[in-house]
Amino acid sequence: MARLADYFVLVAFGPHPRGSGEGQGQILQRFPEKDWEDNPFPQGIELFCQPSGWQLCPERNPPTFFVAVLTDINSERHYCACLTFWEPAEPSQETTRVEDATEREEEGDEGGQTHLSPTAPAPSAQLFAPKTLVLVSRLDHTEVFRNSLGLIYAIHVEGLNVCLENVIGNLLTCTVPLAGGSQRTISLGAGDRQVIQTPLADSLPVSRCSVALLFRQLGITNVLSLFCAALTEHKVLFLSRSYQRLADACRGLLALLFPLRYSFTYVPILPAQLLEVLSTPTPFIIGVNAAFQAETQELGRSPFLSVCTFHPCQSHCRVRRTVC
Repeated sequence: MARLADYFVLVAFGPHPRGSGEGQGQILQRFPEKDWEDNPFPQGIELFCQPSGWQLCPERNPPTFFVAVLTDINSERHYCACLTFWEPAEPSQETTRVEDATEREEEGDEGGQTHLSPTAPAPSAQLFAPKTLVLVSRLDHTEVFRNSLGLIYAIHVEGLNVCLENVIGNLLTCTVPLAGGSQRTISLGAGDRQVIQTPLADSLPVSRCSVALLFRQLGITNVLSLFCAALTEHKVLFLSRSYQRLADACRGLLALLFPLRYSFTYVPILPAQLLEVLSTPTPFIIGVNAAFQAETQELGRSPFLSVCTFHPCQSHCRVRRTVC
């Protein structure tokens, strides 16, 4: 038996260091507060909650969900399920954004030109700050995490007569079998019922529909190119504006490598602050938001690099492979 979730974390938009140009993630609460002896709390989780950076928005965006993967020094993977929602920014947060915009304008004045940022809102404009609910687990149960975080979010937003502390406590104390192919029904104490399907063996990859999606979106030829690139220790880079698509593509490619175990760098969703990882000389399978495609071209110059770009609003992608 293993814990379904090791940690529950609430991360919010926080003030940025002077001159950084954007906000940063700030852990407001985490449960449990002390680290498990067999699984320390992962550092830098704030970066993975908002891979494109912590920024205020002029409108309330709909909630988003994705699963980031962190790998520790023992090559053990930790799944970080993130549900992000937006709430009205506090005055201190709005002041931080306005001060930063003012600094940029003053710098432009000193240089003889004034550059007004199109994203800098008026002081009276209502801004919305992101908050992220995070579940950290060594188990890969994406749908259970999605439903659990959705339930916690619904209780918070709709003001349901349910104690959030009890729901989170039930979630963190729930244990499930690692393998065996059995089904187990759990409840978090909010009138919910969830079914957990364990894999037949803990060594088998949990691919779900990711492999089928990979072939459907790339085609057989492109999938074989990426498969060979991963087998021959090349770098594989996925680009997409959908974090879910990045996670599914990396998961599908990893499943195709079974029974081999990929021991190199594996980051399905790489935060923008860590793009320098692309310049590493070692092989990797990494996913990056396509908004940073220009940065990846500068950092990812390599004689052995396969780049897969998922085009927005299209069901296909383009694979580019460069070999000297």
